[in-house]
This record gives sequence, C-alpha cells and structure tokens, in this order.
Amino acid sequence: MAVAPLRRGLPIDEPRERPPSPREAARWITTHPHRRSPHINERLPRLLEHCPELKLTHDLVRRFATMVDNRDAAPLPGWLSDLANSGLAPLAGLAGALHEDRHAVAQGITTSYNSGVNEGRITDVKLQKRLMAGRAGVSLLRHRVVLIAHLRRRHADRPTVAPR
Repeated sequence: MAVAPLRRGLPIDEPRERPPSPREAARWITTHPHRRSPHINERLPRLLEHCPELKLTHDLVRRFATMVDNRDAAPLPGWLSDLANSGLAPLAGLAGALHEDRHAVAQGITTSYNSGVNEGRITDVKLQKRLMAGRAGVSLLRHRVVLIAHLRRRHADRPTVAPR
C-alpha cells in the first residue's frame, strides 16, 4: 500500500507528525513554558492555532498560573467570569465550583501554606493499602509508609536544577 502511489505516479504526501494525545496536550498546557522542551515549545503553538478551544484553555491556565506565581488573587473575579463565559461546559462547571469557594481559592493563591505534604502521605498510605490488598497488618503498613516517607525526604534533599 505504501508503494502503490509511486507506481501510479501520484504525488506523495509529506510525512505528518503524530498529533498529541489529550494527556500530552494537557501536560503541555499546564507545564511552565520555561520547563518545556524546545520541541514542545515548537509544537504547542501549532496545536493551539488549529484548535481555538485549546488556545482559550491555554490562555486561562497561564493567567491562573500567573496569579499563583505572583501570589496575587486580585484578578481572580475577572478570571472566574472569563472561565464561566468561555463557552466550554467543563470550564464553566469548574468556574461555578470555584466561585462557590472563591474565598478559599483566594486564600490558597495568596498564602504559602498548603496541604501538599499531607496529601502526599495520604496517597502513600492508600497506595500501600491497595498494593497489599488486605494481606498486611497495621504494623507492616506503618513500616512501609515510614520507609516511603524516608525515601521521599532523601529524594527531596537532592539539589534540583534551576529552570532555564
């Protein structure tokens, strides 16, 4: 089938790159531009020009990221109204949920306190519980969770590379 167009003298299409999966596109949109690879920084604008809904989503995500980076919740009401008026049902639903709890969202944006460490530990416990599938007692689960916490702490102490 690949050689048939050559035999008929038809022009051969230029090879096209594989479109990103929805998960890849979401990762590209949510990753800070300085932390993306040059290849992705080259492909993302082409993707966004083909899909206006993704471009709108990208713009809204970047605006929210700017609020979080600057710890400035002043643009939050305007951002929520833009989110609600985006014309995309999932984003409008998110806007409604965030609007109901906008004071907590503003508090989360402006303060440096978060529950990330606790959420990580809860995730570790749930993971170990699922892995052991009821075959382990509390003492073994406790031991495994402590070991995971130790490994995470050791990994977090390593120096990280500054973003480019």
